[in-house]
Amino acid sequence: MSQSTDKHLPADNATNQHRRWLPHPALSLFMWVLWLLMVNEFSAGHIVLGAILAWLIPFLTHAFWPEATRLHKPLLATRFVLMVLWDIVIANGVLAVRILGPSKKLQPAFMTLPLDIKEDFTITVLASTISLTPGTVSADLSVDRSALLIHVLHVDDIDASIAELKQRYEKPLKEIFECS
Repeated sequence: MSQSTDKHLPADNATNQHRRWLPHPALSLFMWVLWLLMVNEFSAGHIVLGAILAWLIPFLTHAFWPEATRLHKPLLATRFVLMVLWDIVIANGVLAVRILGPSKKLQPAFMTLPLDIKEDFTITVLASTISLTPGTVSADLSVDRSALLIHVLHVDDIDASIAELKQRYEKPLKEIFECS
């Protein structure tokens, strides 16, 4: 019998019961504190109303939330985030020079990035990472989820840019989330 359906595992059953009635405890706590800060009044009515809303909203919307994704390599994820932040800083400088500099010749283009990843969450992280970097925006995902259409404000070599995106962003994400 699988662990989730075994009736002889009270701890697991208690966890499932807890998750069913309080699906996102950290979110509920955050919403309750945020409510109290927003109303700026710590009366009994506001405390109770905030608690009810902080429980009710996650409870009602739980079915629409995606399953939690596990980081398989948190150290690599930290390095990835720092690299993306660095790329954003550098891209801002390059873009400013390209736009404000003496040679204002931009070569905008759409390019198609073939995807090796198939998981929705990982594709979303990749598309968001690309869009966060100044001068690029993820414009569309193919119906079969095999390619991402990207608009680039300036590109000299589309093939080299695609290879760089795959190596710099997609490859680490595959490792971080252990994608197939």
